[in-house]
Amino acid sequence: MLLERIYDEDLAQASYFIGCQAKGEAIVVDPRRDLDVYIEIAAKNGMTITGVTETHIHADYLSGTRELAARTGATMFVSDEGGPDWTYGAGFDTAVRMKHGHRIRLGNITVEAVHTPGHTPEHLSFLVTDGAQSDEPGFMLTGDFVFVGDLGRPDLLDEAAGGVDTRFAGAEDLFASLRDRFLTLPDYVQVLPAHGAGSACGKALGSVPSTTVGYERNFSWWGKYLRNDDQQGFVDELLSGQPDAHAYFGRMKVQNKLGPAVIGAAPELTEYSATELADALANDTVIFVDTRHHDEVHTGTVGRSLNVPGTQKAASYGAWVYNPDVETRPLVLLAADRDEAATLRDHLVRVGIDTVAGFITSLAGLALVTPETVAPSELAGHDHVALLDVRNKTEYADGHIPGAAQLSGGRLLWNLAELPEKGEGTIVTYCQSGVRNSVAASALRREGYKVAELEGSYLAWSAISGNQPAVGQLPSSAAA
Repeated sequence: MLLERIYDEDLAQASYFIGCQAKGEAIVVDPRRDLDVYIEIAAKNGMTITGVTETHIHADYLSGTRELAARTGATMFVSDEGGPDWTYGAGFDTAVRMKHGHRIRLGNITVEAVHTPGHTPEHLSFLVTDGAQSDEPGFMLTGDFVFVGDLGRPDLLDEAAGGVDTRFAGAEDLFASLRDRFLTLPDYVQVLPAHGAGSACGKALGSVPSTTVGYERNFSWWGKYLRNDDQQGFVDELLSGQPDAHAYFGRMKVQNKLGPAVIGAAPELTEYSATELADALANDTVIFVDTRHHDEVHTGTVGRSLNVPGTQKAASYGAWVYNPDVETRPLVLLAADRDEAATLRDHLVRVGIDTVAGFITSLAGLALVTPETVAPSELAGHDHVALLDVRNKTEYADGHIPGAAQLSGGRLLWNLAELPEKGEGTIVTYCQSGVRNSVAASALRREGYKVAELEGSYLAWSAISGNQPAVGQLPSSAAA
């Protein structure tokens, strides 16, 4: 058996390639939309991808299931659990719909669907048995059910999909899934989750790529509640302290349920000259994305540009500042060369941003503006109408600048009503060190707000301030 983990550091997301070497057949679980990595693994190992599946209707990235099926002819397998509200849509009309216990066979390998609701009602995990070695499963692909050291959060349907208090039933379902589906497995079964540290799908995910049933049984935070059959204690701890859910999760949920658009082969990117880009910007037919670090951006950037710094978190930050549900103008990226531009585009399509049209390799010849900043030492005397903390609400609760309201960068564009009216004055923004702040501030400037970024953000303010940072609950006006 071949089992490979393909990990996207940007979205902290793992997909899996499982292949039978004897028969030369493979299945991909939870694929992303840029597919070359899966095609290359198959070619390297002389395999044909005959199946593609996913653990659930994802919220944090746009699924590549339909894309991979269209490219390879693989059969799609999707969940048929969770009831009518969680039935996959017309984009999956040709898919095999799986109930609990459904088995997919690839030569000596069996992939068995196990219904594990909690994170979402339709969620499946997959038990993998290598028949050449054993008659019993040795692996469980747990999706967003069990992570290393944590569990999938059951509140995303409320936070991102318009649910009302579904978190409580979800938490109870998760308790039952652990008791009845997970902890009944032998301790030696290896657990391969769909996310790692940095994902917003849980609150304390580990960086280790895998775990075992026995390790989680004995050392996870939730094990004591299952041993004591303390469902209420489990629910209370699970739901407390969850991070902000990014607003784009709602868009992903809808598209993944209906069936993401199949984009096919990516067109050649256009390389813009300074004159061509200046004309397009003057006519407001494109949006420019400055991909440099915020320190460089602060020396001068294109007016009304978006800051999405580098490839490392391009999907995450891109989805903060560009909403394809309301914006259709194509993106032009600052990139060192065509290869880097293509890599940036690959990251963006993972969150459904399919409008990258071209790139430019230099800002030379373009009119530049200098974003406004304010030094921490000048903040007290600065004339501003609002002080905005764009970090996560849990970071804010741990300590913030007195008087600051909180609205995380991933929810900003969807909650502009929380801000002062445009034209009322300057909003001073900050994050922890300045990276997220620059991303969020660029989005606000493009929307027409006057923004000054706090130099060095919260860390710089804390280093020089004689005041103790405010600690406590979010004000009611900052609950978004």
